[in-house]
Amino acid sequence: MENQTVASSEEKTKKPLKTVKEDRNPFKPTPAFISASWAALFIGMVAYCIGLWNAGMELNEKGYYFTILLFGLFSVISVQKAVRDKMEGIPVTDIYYGISWFTTIAAILLLVVGLWNAELELSEKGFYGMSFALSLFASVAVQKNTRDVHAIKNQEA
Repeated sequence: MENQTVASSEEKTKKPLKTVKEDRNPFKPTPAFISASWAALFIGMVAYCIGLWNAGMELNEKGYYFTILLFGLFSVISVQKAVRDKMEGIPVTDIYYGISWFTTIAAILLLVVGLWNAELELSEKGFYGMSFALSLFASVAVQKNTRDVHAIKNQEA
C-alpha cells in the first residue's frame, strides 16, 4: 500500500495526446500507394499505345488491340466493383457478376489469341502481354483506392 500513488482529479480528466498514427484510418490508402497505382496505370497504357503506334501492322489490327485494352480495363473495373459490392453487402445480381467475370476472361483470351496468331517477334508479343497485364492490375488498384478514399470521406462526414 505504501507504493500506491493517488492521481489528482485534474490528472484523471486529462486525455492522452493522440499521435498522427492513431488518428489515421488503417484502411485508407497512402498517398504513395495511390500515386504508384496511377503511375502503373499510366505507364502500362502509354507503353501499350506507344507499342501500337510504332507497330508495323495494319490499322485494323492496331484498332483490335486498342479495343482489347479498353475492353479489358472496363471489364476488370467491373469485376472489382462487383466483388467489392458483394463483400460490403450491396446487392449484385448474379448475371452482372457473371458477365463481368466473363468479359474479363474474354478480353484476356482475345489478346492471347490475337498475339498467338500475330506475325510479331516473340519479344513484341511479350511486351504487349506485360503492358496489358500491368494496365489491368493497375486499373483494379486505382479503382480500389478511389472507392476506399470515397468511402472514408463519407464516414468522416
